[in-house]
Amino acid sequence: MSLGTLLWVITLGMCGIFLYVSARVKERAQSSFSDYAIGGGTFPLYLIFCTQFATIMGVGNFVGHAGKGYQLGLPHIAFIAGEQGSKIIFALLFAGLAGKFTYNTISEMIDDLFVRDKVTRAMAGVLASLIMIAWVGGQGKGFGHIFHIVTGANPVPIILFFSAVFIVYTTLGGIYSVVWTDLIQGILVLIFGTAFYIYAFSPVNWSFAELGARLAQVGKTELWSFSNVSTMTLITKFVTACIGILVAQIYWQRCFSAKDSRTARNGLLWSGIIAIIMVMLTALVGMIILTLNQNLKPDDAMPWFMLNYVPAGISAMIFALILAAGMSSADSNLNSAAILITNDLIRPFKKDVTDEQLVKYATVLTVVIGIFAALAAIYAKTIIGLFSKAYAMAGGGLVPVLLVGLLWKERPQEGFEMGVKNSKITPWGARVGIVLGAVLTQISALGPNRVIIALLVSAVSILIVSSLTRNISQNQEAVKEV
Repeated sequence: MSLGTLLWVITLGMCGIFLYVSARVKERAQSSFSDYAIGGGTFPLYLIFCTQFATIMGVGNFVGHAGKGYQLGLPHIAFIAGEQGSKIIFALLFAGLAGKFTYNTISEMIDDLFVRDKVTRAMAGVLASLIMIAWVGGQGKGFGHIFHIVTGANPVPIILFFSAVFIVYTTLGGIYSVVWTDLIQGILVLIFGTAFYIYAFSPVNWSFAELGARLAQVGKTELWSFSNVSTMTLITKFVTACIGILVAQIYWQRCFSAKDSRTARNGLLWSGIIAIIMVMLTALVGMIILTLNQNLKPDDAMPWFMLNYVPAGISAMIFALILAAGMSSADSNLNSAAILITNDLIRPFKKDVTDEQLVKYATVLTVVIGIFAALAAIYAKTIIGLFSKAYAMAGGGLVPVLLVGLLWKERPQEGFEMGVKNSKITPWGARVGIVLGAVLTQISALGPNRVIIALLVSAVSILIVSSLTRNISQNQEAVKEV
């Protein structure tokens, strides 16, 4: 059996299993919007860990990061440290807090605890959804690359096919589809991932020293060093990756879904620790591929490795690994994006909406967002490039609001409780900070450190504008109470 045939057999088999699981949980998931969005906040540790881990290890982490390792070498580790290390930071600093609450989205939490402003909530929901849409698109783009290299197929129909599968089984079962399919996918990624790395490092005899020597032999010594990249560039890479993750709905949503704070924290902490190790190893695999072939496009490195270097059976195993990881990441992010838009753009402006209507809105939006993500995948130049832009915009706009809101409290001696506003941020302070932070990250004239500049400007503007509009905000709140 050819490798191309094996890929299709594995694809159809796994897609069939995931669709079956989704059909089984459909009724329970659609019983209420809370069940569709966060499973009623009841999931135990093994489900939280597997869904977090499987979601983290998307196709971008196997294809995209291998490509960047192939292209950039060790300096790309700084981006990985920010992107993956942020899960550990999130687990230690935020997961326990989030696990106390049963909000549907991070935007709802910001609205309830900090600002009480539906316009700010809508703005936050749109920005947070950008990361989710980029991740869904990245999974489809990765699959398109693999099938194009292995079978010669046009990547566009492949992207559309996988996007259709993502859409169908996520629409059916909401968060229940996601966590139960992630249980299967997480186990597959752990088993196949371990076997993959053992095999992938065999060309350099499992030796980092030999990898460095072989890079030197092919004239790529600079890729085995941080010396040719400035410290500020490395810091910027770290911050850009980190800030996007800290406001990623999928991680907040999983914490809101957990049965308690400890479950939320431990699930994300252990999944983050394993993920950062595996993704760094993936970047090193990209460098190993470079020692074998120096004439590839970065995102084609992993598919070429599967087709030309490893036996068909091992390649099939690698593909099953990437498929499980990519499907998990896609369904999680697709569900999160639909929940964000439903919960934060529709619900606040439609006061009489019922639970049944919210579930219907979420299912329709799953289809719409899935189609939009597929188009983003078709037109994006690279997988990681797609992620980076979304990280910067969402993180630049939302991280300052989140951090200032948590630290600048009305009553410092009190903890945060659902339904109790406890922050000095005003609606106008939040709005200005969100817009400035998101826009400044995209202005190339600010130079390579524009993300850091955006964060600082946004935070300062929140403090200044909130101080200037504090009386206006208090008067508006008094009117609402009357």
